[in-house]
Amino acid sequence: MDKKERKLRRKKSIRKKISGTAERPRMCISKSLRGLTVQIVDDFKGETLCGLSTQSKIIAGKIKSPTKKNMTAAAVLGEEVAKLAEIKGIKKVVLDRSGYLYHGVVKAFADSARKSGMEF
Repeated sequence: MDKKERKLRRKKSIRKKISGTAERPRMCISKSLRGLTVQIVDDFKGETLCGLSTQSKIIAGKIKSPTKKNMTAAAVLGEEVAKLAEIKGIKKVVLDRSGYLYHGVVKAFADSARKSGMEF
């Protein structure tokens, strides 16, 4: 198996086990070549409750580095997502790492969101 197939297998395995409810929505992180994106999703209703990206103007102004996909960008994204979720009344979530291993930017994002008040 190559790298893409292994990631896809991990992603499917994770999604079988977790789903977002109204009490604990699913917080899904995705990485691209340009940055990170996070959405908080209620799977029963099938709607996105809120979402942010490192490309959005709120966060892009707070990131000092030219790249939007590093550890500091992930930490800033975690803080801002926690603030936005608190405004929407969301305190507890289920983390969906989308097949990415729990280290690097995913871990930095999760630790920052926990420090800002989110519960996984």
